[in-house]
Amino acid sequence: MMLFKTKLSSLNILMKIYGFCVFSLCCFMIFNGVQVEAFKNHTLLMNVSQPYRTAYHFQPSKNWMNDPNGPMYYKGVYHFFYQFNPYGPLWGNISWAHAISHDLINWVHLDVALVPNEPYDINGCFSGSATILPNGEPAILYTGVDGNLHQVQNLAFPKNISDPLLNEWVKWSLNPILSPPDEFNPFLYRDPSTGWMGPDGEWRVVIGTQIDHQGAAILYKSKDFQIWNRSPSPLQLSNITTFWECPDFYPVICNGKSGLDTSVISIQGKDIKHVLKASFNNEDYYILGKYDPESDRYDVDADFMKSKGWLRYDYGRFYASKSFYDGEKKRRILWSWVCEGDTAPDAIEKGWSGLQTIPRSIRLSKNEDQLVQWPVEELEKLRTRKVHFKNKKLRGRSMIEISGITASQADVEITFRLSKHKHAEVLGAEVVDPQLLCTQKNASMEGKFGPFGLLVLASKDLTEHTAVFFRVFRTANSFRVLMCVDPSRSSSKPLIDKPIYGAFLALDPRHAKISLRTLIDHSIVESFGGEGLACITSRIYPVLAVGEQAHLFAFNNGTQSISISSLSAWSMKKAQIV
Repeated sequence: MMLFKTKLSSLNILMKIYGFCVFSLCCFMIFNGVQVEAFKNHTLLMNVSQPYRTAYHFQPSKNWMNDPNGPMYYKGVYHFFYQFNPYGPLWGNISWAHAISHDLINWVHLDVALVPNEPYDINGCFSGSATILPNGEPAILYTGVDGNLHQVQNLAFPKNISDPLLNEWVKWSLNPILSPPDEFNPFLYRDPSTGWMGPDGEWRVVIGTQIDHQGAAILYKSKDFQIWNRSPSPLQLSNITTFWECPDFYPVICNGKSGLDTSVISIQGKDIKHVLKASFNNEDYYILGKYDPESDRYDVDADFMKSKGWLRYDYGRFYASKSFYDGEKKRRILWSWVCEGDTAPDAIEKGWSGLQTIPRSIRLSKNEDQLVQWPVEELEKLRTRKVHFKNKKLRGRSMIEISGITASQADVEITFRLSKHKHAEVLGAEVVDPQLLCTQKNASMEGKFGPFGLLVLASKDLTEHTAVFFRVFRTANSFRVLMCVDPSRSSSKPLIDKPIYGAFLALDPRHAKISLRTLIDHSIVESFGGEGLACITSRIYPVLAVGEQAHLFAFNNGTQSISISSLSAWSMKKAQIV
């Protein structure tokens, strides 16, 4: 047994070295004249002013990008596919673009993996997933839009599975493998999930649709990943939602931080819950429950939008997300598309549209009633110049500038401590919509404990700024912490969508500090409250607070003083994305 473990450990080390060499070779090839699809056109945008291009978030050099598709870790290399228009910055001609990485931060684009060139996908290669089969071969299961605009499911395989770059993909000769049942709307039948294998040795996937105007995840089973049969009952449906797209289904371990492979159904001595995510109403919701792999029964803790806080991955601009299991570091990683908040003419002028969030590790909270997210640790390698201080009092109606870093390209962690909690504003016992509450009590509305937090992408005179802040309320028996992002004063540019976002943090400020981590990257702000208990992503389009003209402040617009227990802020280096 020890000999087997030693051999396995040696094999893992060799795979890591192999993966690094492959990625390094790809970079060498590119920088020495070997062209790949995205890099060939990289210089075409250089003559256009690009104040909103990011430095360390994933985006192609130009054109339209939306849903993340088929992320996976294969032979030492991370692979990422996404919905892409090769011909322009607006939606259309939807294909699967392909990029690879050794660390989830620096990326090299390869040739487009799937293009709409067959009768079953001639109107678009829509979203789908990647699954590693028992023989080690990856398979892509994706939605094609045929000549009748009907949505059908298709398979694709690598042309050469010994190629760790997986540079060429071949569509299966027997596509489509699934067509919409007669009783389903053929225009609402898409986005197959990653497959998981049950104890009977059969594969399962779910596909998003609606049944009798109810959102549903249809369950299919297969012995060989090629011939699929629909189960008599959907995995889940909800009469309080409509059409679901981009469903995701995976296990999470209770009382642990490690991720689980999608096919894991039990671990000795540990409880497991299953997450079902569905994208609808332009937001990504999820539910938790117990899945019985023998009967394929999924008993949920609460239906969508009925659980405490209406469980969502992110309470801001965040949609069509996709997760995968990273077997190298035993974690589950989450990606999401972040759409633009400016106009189609703006996209044409920029030459591009769409970003991806920083990849996030995802796990179950200690209370086992929600998920917790945090940027992958590899991001910290980009941290450079640092500002740090501790135990600084922030009086009511005051602010301090955090100087010494590049405020338009930064990573900020700040922790607040409160005292005299009895002075907090009273909040009624009725269920409150946090987004509405943040809109009513925006960053300019003085309270008692709050608003306090950060002003990011701010001009020197604060004509432009985005507020990421908290308010603390007192209820009959406890306290509630509200987290808000208010970009209403973020830009003097016309026709910008600037919604205010909000979420409640599941923590008690009497026993826990209130923490915030905010990633600032020119036109995107990702914020993580309570060490990842709530996440809010915004798109920002400043005119004045651009580049070196951007400033960063810690502020307290409440009447009660608070303490900054700790603040650390870093300038961020530019990721290499070519």
